[in-house]
Amino acid sequence: MPKNSKVTQREHSNELVTESVADLLAHEEAVDYRNSVLNVAAENWNKQQDGEIADEDRPAWNNKLQYILAQIGYSVGLGNVWRFPYLCQKNGGGAYLVPYLVLLILIGLPLFFLELAVGQRIRRGSIGVWNYVCPRLGGIGFASLLVCLFVGLYYNVIIGWSIFYFFKSFQYPLPWSECPIIRNGTVAVVEPECDKSSATTFFWYREALDISNNISESGGLNWRMTMCLLIAWSIVGLAMIKGIQSSGKVMYFSSLFPYVVLICFLVRGLLLRGAVDGILHMLTPKLDKMLDLQVWREAATQVFFALGLGFGGVIAFSSYNKQDNNCHFDAALVSFINFFTSILATLVVFAVLGFKANVMNEKCVIENAEKILGYLHAKVLSHELIPPQVNFSHLTAKDYNEMYNVIKAVKIDHFQELGLDPCLLEDELNKGTGLAFIAFTEAMTHFPASPFWSVMFFLMLINLGLGSMIGTMAGITTPIIDMFKVRKEALTVGCCIFAFFVGLIFVQRSGNYYVNMFDDYSATLPLTLVVILENIAVAWIYGTKKFMQELTEMLGFRPYRFYFYTWKYISPICMAGLMTASIIQLAVSPPGYSAWIREEAAEKFLYYPKWAMGILVSLIILATLPLPVIFILRQFHLVSDGSNALSVTYKKGRMMKDISNLEDNDETRFILSKVPSETPSPMPTHRSYLGPGNTSPMEMSSVANGRYSSGYLMATTPESEL
Repeated sequence: MPKNSKVTQREHSNELVTESVADLLAHEEAVDYRNSVLNVAAENWNKQQDGEIADEDRPAWNNKLQYILAQIGYSVGLGNVWRFPYLCQKNGGGAYLVPYLVLLILIGLPLFFLELAVGQRIRRGSIGVWNYVCPRLGGIGFASLLVCLFVGLYYNVIIGWSIFYFFKSFQYPLPWSECPIIRNGTVAVVEPECDKSSATTFFWYREALDISNNISESGGLNWRMTMCLLIAWSIVGLAMIKGIQSSGKVMYFSSLFPYVVLICFLVRGLLLRGAVDGILHMLTPKLDKMLDLQVWREAATQVFFALGLGFGGVIAFSSYNKQDNNCHFDAALVSFINFFTSILATLVVFAVLGFKANVMNEKCVIENAEKILGYLHAKVLSHELIPPQVNFSHLTAKDYNEMYNVIKAVKIDHFQELGLDPCLLEDELNKGTGLAFIAFTEAMTHFPASPFWSVMFFLMLINLGLGSMIGTMAGITTPIIDMFKVRKEALTVGCCIFAFFVGLIFVQRSGNYYVNMFDDYSATLPLTLVVILENIAVAWIYGTKKFMQELTEMLGFRPYRFYFYTWKYISPICMAGLMTASIIQLAVSPPGYSAWIREEAAEKFLYYPKWAMGILVSLIILATLPLPVIFILRQFHLVSDGSNALSVTYKKGRMMKDISNLEDNDETRFILSKVPSETPSPMPTHRSYLGPGNTSPMEMSSVANGRYSSGYLMATTPESEL
């Protein structure tokens, strides 16, 4: 035995030492971890020749870049490209960036780091991770899985919409650039629904969705969207069918291509007339908005969903990492790239909307100038009211605004009867970004070579959606594979088929209303509760000090104390405040949806009927139900938490012994005994010797790493010194 080993040092010491299995294993001869296996998951052990490595079944990322791209592809999604610019415009432009950045640092980064760390440390999906950290809170993993299922069901429908627009983009002019003409013999009239709204709005609601007037009118399946949904699930299934190696390769394209498109759009957008107006509108802060609690609530929600917290996808991806991977660097890098992507996308959107606002403003000036000319010819207005520099053949927005103010001041009593619009650029910019499939498609009709830009844009949306869907699917399949040891190919195919048939409710004519219901209510409250419990489980039950100590051993350095305080105090308080605000908003504002009324060619807010409210409430209850159920079952020992049902296989050379359902002391005696007759004196098995003056005990860690199967593993990694 080496003279400098811990056990030898303790033999010459008079101190009373509490030893752990990790310490006592030092009595064994030196073990080559590359030629030994500790299997603690009731898994079958395949005999190998002496000296061969017993490979672990769990796959791993091919390289670090592939993993980073996968996390970026998962966290950077449609919300960054559209939701963030919308919230930025709605909540005060540059002033919105301040609360978002503050909450990203206080909530997003710490909780993202926490999920990466527990996934990498324990190397299991969301169910296995939280069963290990706190068995009574094992329902966290099941709740995450259900939320991933709900989100995946409707999220892939959005990819299906993008596929539909993608195929429709291969024609010139674009099919949504003009209203369709209805011919009745020799008479040709514009489609009334389109004439009352706009070409892009009509194409979205009537050609793409063929939407019904309300959620109660099913209207049957939309066969075109049904085929697009089938294509979307086929793409996701093919990307997932071979596991992370396959999805990782897909990530090289799906994660990087959107940045190429966004940069191209930004360059093209900046060259458009009026782009600067849009960007200045974005950056001009409305400081009064910073004091509005609603702005902070929406910023917190966006941070929460932007990084994919609580879904289980982050944990699933990080569980395929090596134990010594620097997940702290990964958390900071992905969070920064996520924020950078949101800013880049916002610049692109506001540049394009600045151009669109100028086009619409010019159209408004021309229409109202024609009205004024008509009033001049009809002698309703006097020519003396028109400033001398105004030229109606080349009327600028500035000249029209001056003329408008003069007429308004002189005709103050009868001004409303004239029906003139102010045609302010600010008003056009304040109309908001709306839905991607309406606002952006309208802007692209004004682009030169519009089909090319449309193809690029919707291909980008497909890629962004695909990256997020792969992470969502990993949040579903990884914990099931870890728990039930099913074949991943069969599980993936089964999940995709099941999700396609259930997802048919989203491609009926009223399907868009169900998409909005699931988007608004199936994830927000359940995920907020899940992340709060994740935070509590690690910081207050497992122990922040213990977790920091294990991170120190895993990473090779101690994380900043900033994480200690955010995990223990700041993040839980902020998340609890977000959840309270969401519940209050739900209580104050009865749930409803925007319905498209065909006869009026306009949106109308309607409240959900009672049966739809039942579905809505059921979604929230079903997603959170595993939390109390698992807690009660394990609190009252109605089901086993797995702590005393270990099956241990320790192989060194030709030695292998199996046990199950052992008490702690029995496990210790078994692992230490070279022959069955040896019975070392019982000792506590859960406290490691750290030497004099060290007050942070190390716990036994039932995790799996690159050389161990699941279950009973020392807190130190195999590369660490015992």
